[in-house]
Amino acid sequence: MIIRTIQVVTRPGQEAAYSEFFHNRSLTLARQTEGIVFSLAGTARRETPNEFFFATIWRDMPSLRAFVGDDISKPSPAILETDFVESRTIKHFDLLSG
Repeated sequence: MIIRTIQVVTRPGQEAAYSEFFHNRSLTLARQTEGIVFSLAGTARRETPNEFFFATIWRDMPSLRAFVGDDISKPSPAILETDFVESRTIKHFDLLSG
């Protein structure tokens, strides 16, 4: 399984708009996407009001690529939040069972 983490920093003044998008679009899409086994979301805190975090656990790489495309370093074309985002960090890890 693959862990995909995404940390987003919003543009100044776009925190509320991104928060609405994050809660109403991103989280809903994750619950409906084939291949996502589990997801975690971290919303902004008072001391970091423009930072959001999202982690998904994918069944396998073909499932992830089916959603994101061949370049897994980029966001999914289904997530159109570029007007809100100043920067984004996307990383992938192999899941270790414990």
